[in-house]
Order: sequence, then C-alpha cells, then structure tokens
Amino acid sequence: MKVKEKIIEKILAACALITVLTTVGIILILTIEAVSFFQEVSIIEFLTSTEWTPLFTQKSYGILPLLAGTALTTMIAIAVALPIGLIIAVYLNEYARESVRKVLKPLLEILAVVPTVVYGFFALMIVTPFLKTFIPGLSGFNALSPGIVMGIMIIPFVSSLSEDALSSVPDSLRQASFGMGSTKFQTAFRVMVPAASSGIIVSAILAISRAVGETMIVAIAAGHQPRFTLDPTVPIETITAYIVQISMGDVPHGSTAYQTIFAAGITLFVFTFILNNISYWIKSRYQQKYE
Repeated sequence: MKVKEKIIEKILAACALITVLTTVGIILILTIEAVSFFQEVSIIEFLTSTEWTPLFTQKSYGILPLLAGTALTTMIAIAVALPIGLIIAVYLNEYARESVRKVLKPLLEILAVVPTVVYGFFALMIVTPFLKTFIPGLSGFNALSPGIVMGIMIIPFVSSLSEDALSSVPDSLRQASFGMGSTKFQTAFRVMVPAASSGIIVSAILAISRAVGETMIVAIAAGHQPRFTLDPTVPIETITAYIVQISMGDVPHGSTAYQTIFAAGITLFVFTFILNNISYWIKSRYQQKYE
C-alpha cells in the first residue's frame, strides 16, 4: 500500500514539475528572443512610438497601436460580460429554483465550449452586418463586433465565478437582511453583491486576462490594421492577432520582423501576469476577510 502511495506521489510531483518546467521554458524562449530583438530596436521606440510597421519598407516598432487594439476589444468585452454575467449569477444564486439552476448552468457552459473560430465568423458574418443597420459608418472589420462576441464568449466565465463568490457569503447575512424587512432584490444587490465584491472583482480580472489572450475572434473580425485609436468602428489589430499574422510563415525566421512576435508576446505575458497577480492578491484578502 505504501509503495502504491509513493508511486502516486511521484506521478503527481512529476506532473507538477512538467508544468513548472514548461512555464520556465516558455519564459526563457520569450526572453532570449526578446533580448535579441531589443539589441536591434530601441526599447524607447518600442514603448513610445505610435507606428507599428515592421513589415513595411519604412519600419517602425511602436507597440502602442497593438496595445490600444487589445485594450479596446477587451474593454468592450468586459462591458458586455460583466453586467450580464453578474445578473445571471445573482439570478442563479438568489432567485432560480434548483431545477431551473440545474438546467441553466449547463446551457451556459455550452457557450464556453464553442470553438473561438466559430465565434470569429459569427462576429464577421452576423454581428457586423447587424450592427451596420444601426451604425452606418461601421467598417466591415472593426473592434466593436469582436469585442461584443468576446464578451458573449466569457459570460459563463464571469457568471460561474461570481456565482461561486455569492455562494460563499455566509447565509447569516442574507437572513439578517430579511429579518430587517429587506426585499429579495434589496438583499441581493445591497447585501450579497457588496459582500461578494472581492470575488466578483477577481472574476472580472480573470475575464480580462481571458479577453486579452483571445486570438481567433479578433484575427478574423477585427482586421489587421495596427492603429493607435480607441474608435471601435474602424479596423484595428491586437497583439495576439499580430502574432498569428507573422506566424503564418511569410516572414523569414531570425529576422527582426520575425522577432517582433517574441517582443509582442513577452509584452502580453507581462500584462496577463500582472492581472493574474492582482486577482491572486484580491482573492487572498477575500479569504482572510471571512476567516
């Protein structure tokens, strides 16, 4: 029995070690290639220039247009996903009967398993033509459609985590609110949601990380025009879409243009790393609060 447990322990440790080594390997490759890139390109130009044209004759390596495109689509996605996901979470936690909840939650999860390439074509072929009936100046490729569809895609993410946060609130708070004569709506939005705010914020930050890293939707529906703008009606390009564009094989390996994907990749990695650490810090404070 002890030998069997030892074997299981070693297998689990090996799985953990593989994960750590994979992460270290990814960081190492990104760092090495990014250092080679910054030996050719000034980091000041990379961080401050508003032109991103590494494939043009007149080359410029400012990451700001890609960051602006990434931030724009992410903000639109969160503006869609956060209120809808939170309302769904409150409904599931406070209003829905158990039978309804058992049906609704799996149906919501279906949204999370749809391939992102399908979402991309949905944004391009359905959402953009529909939005054009209200916004005549909307370009065929734009930031608005993929942002909205990304928001729809991460609704289950927000609703599931927010519902978990609401469920973790002590029931004594709910009963105290009812005892003071509050309605169910007042209890839900003035007691339960504020009490679960730390967990809800964590779900929002993790959803932002998910939206920042999304690739196929923006690659298909946002266009490939790096533009330093916050106008959602024009074509833009995100960091992930640019990496896909360069990785298609048309750019020679080892060239400065090819190494831009590693510089862009490590920028994306740092961004998501910061967001994940913020969510971890908030989660730690949230747990301490209820201990």
